[in-house]
Amino acid sequence: MKTTIKCYIKTVMIASLILSGLAYAKPVTIDGVNYPEGRVPQEIKDNKYPRSYFPNTEKLGKKEMRITALGTGMPNQTPNNKAASFLVELGNGESFLFDLGTGSTDNLAGLQADYSSLDKVFASHLHTDHIGDLATLWIGGWVAGRYTPMHVYGPSGSTPELGTASMVEGLTKTWAWDVAGRTGVLPDAGGKIIAHEFDYKKTAVVYNENGVKVISFPAIHIIDGAVSYRLEWEGLSFVFGGDSYPNKWYLKEAKGADVAIHECFFTPEQWMKIAGFPYKNAYWVTSKIHTPPEAFGKVMSSIKPRLAVAYHYWNHRDIEFEIYAGVRKTYDGPLAMANDLTVINVTKEHIEVREVSVNHEAWGQGTSQAWDEAPRSDFADGAMSKFLLDGKVKGFVAPPKKQ
Repeated sequence: MKTTIKCYIKTVMIASLILSGLAYAKPVTIDGVNYPEGRVPQEIKDNKYPRSYFPNTEKLGKKEMRITALGTGMPNQTPNNKAASFLVELGNGESFLFDLGTGSTDNLAGLQADYSSLDKVFASHLHTDHIGDLATLWIGGWVAGRYTPMHVYGPSGSTPELGTASMVEGLTKTWAWDVAGRTGVLPDAGGKIIAHEFDYKKTAVVYNENGVKVISFPAIHIIDGAVSYRLEWEGLSFVFGGDSYPNKWYLKEAKGADVAIHECFFTPEQWMKIAGFPYKNAYWVTSKIHTPPEAFGKVMSSIKPRLAVAYHYWNHRDIEFEIYAGVRKTYDGPLAMANDLTVINVTKEHIEVREVSVNHEAWGQGTSQAWDEAPRSDFADGAMSKFLLDGKVKGFVAPPKKQ
């Protein structure tokens, strides 16, 4: 019995020491970039990358781009395929999210990213498998270290209620209770979400800051209001296509890109096998509003990127090999079949394709000193009714410590 008590006391003491250390953990800033406490990123030399990418262990070069697939799957995602999302990190310390489909923030969390820099989302269109996790990042990122507003860039629709601004307005109404309840505890500005809606019909620059230019151009997908994007920085180019039938705008704007991402959907026969659709319905889904494998190959043969990236299918081996074979009928250039957590490093001289190795029990970085000091309103102590306050049981919770 004494031995058991001693072991229990020892366990509690160790746990207390661990927790006391974690409670004050802050990210470490190296060359203007925040990393989890204890991580010191190393410089990659002579293009000799480790076989796996371990988050926060590699320092991006000043003219290097890192692209991480956070989601490559479908609306009804599988455990190994979250919905569509790609993170682009640049050597100047900036980060950009292209789409943020349902479940993709799970993989984002695994990167132990600096949430204070994750404040720009570019939506290709407003399906849940491309923007369904926006509220999760907006609120979760606010809790985890973002102290500035969330900015959402996205297309207009055929009517105002089908556009990005209306979607964001609806989101703020939906989660008003959530935001109101965090008043005072979190920085005020981090609770804001700002829509930047642009005309989906125009090829135009929709973002141009700090040497980074993002161009939007039309895409063809079910109804009006889908787009693709091209990011340009330091002579590098990244093109992201959301859902689209092959179209003239992508062939023009993605020409010669360093990395060109485009959906590579199923064939009608595969969709019949997977979803049980009749052929007529399966053809409409796969070949009238999406791009099936052989068509994807034709797109890439036309634009000739340094690296073509296929996504938007389930990565089940019995299907993936068939999709790959379909692409290779019409395209013989450099190709990556993206999984969730495929990572691509890009410089003018080299492209490296690997997989991220994630600790599934990883915690976030912790909030920064800047987050701590960002302006706040008063705590929402007066927001609760007397009816609920009178229901409190006294003496159960310890009073605050003197500081």
